[in-house]
Amino acid sequence: MEEESQKQESDIHRSGFVAIAGRPNVGKSTLLNQLLGEKVAIVTPKPQTTRNRITGIKTAPSYQIIFLDTPGIHRPHSLMNQRMVETALKTLNEVDAVLWLIDVSERIGSEDERIAGIIRESRATTLILLNKIDLIPKPELLPLMERYAALLPGREIVPISALKGENLTLLLELIEKSLPEGPRYYLEGEVTDQTERFLAAEIIREKIFLLTREEVPYATAVTIEEFVEKREKSLIVIKATIHAERETQKGILIGKKGSMLKEIGRQAREEIELLLGCRIFLELFVRVDKDWTHDPRALRELGL
Repeated sequence: MEEESQKQESDIHRSGFVAIAGRPNVGKSTLLNQLLGEKVAIVTPKPQTTRNRITGIKTAPSYQIIFLDTPGIHRPHSLMNQRMVETALKTLNEVDAVLWLIDVSERIGSEDERIAGIIRESRATTLILLNKIDLIPKPELLPLMERYAALLPGREIVPISALKGENLTLLLELIEKSLPEGPRYYLEGEVTDQTERFLAAEIIREKIFLLTREEVPYATAVTIEEFVEKREKSLIVIKATIHAERETQKGILIGKKGSMLKEIGRQAREEIELLLGCRIFLELFVRVDKDWTHDPRALRELGL
């Protein structure tokens, strides 16, 4: 009977949607990429890098997990940030499970208490993930686990390192157990449903975040104006516009004699070529759209 029960259990296929949520810059996109074994979400050391909900698909013989990487939950200071937070909060009510990701190297604050309150209202199964455990002494971990257990009682707590991949196998096992029985929603081998155009725009935006400072990364957006495949030449021609809020930001993005724009383009082109497996001709333009982060129409046009 026991063998028959084990066989029936092994025949079960589970599937569902899992939100990765938390404050900005806690490692949500790094975790998604590590779980998938591929980069589908851009990663920078700066907070609020993720603006859209990013889908990542993990398929195994017994399960398919559709991860939704969400923008960081924070107190918004612009309409764009408000839209980002709304996207994250809406996602929490649409999923089967929530991974609440916490940076253990940061102090527990009022924002954590606010997020715990929001998640408490969700019907989804919640796992509390204490990330970046490689950055703190081990004796500090147990008191932290007790603090978060008090904030959100009855939830399983898993210490992990998203960057180093520590405890991610255990995490996947726990996620699988939390999901309902269900079919595969995507074909095996698919790791995201984001379009190539979207991924190209995100890579360009990542390079802006990495190469520029102060307010410039947060005041810029990227749209793809042209994405043309020339099969006879094994070449894709991409023309993209970088939108800035002010003329001064445009000057920084272009740089002396175009040096900054060339470097953004070079780094982005090399990564897009690796992603798409062919040669890329990338042309970048910079345009000023005054105060676009506060303009509802501009945000709609930019997909935010």
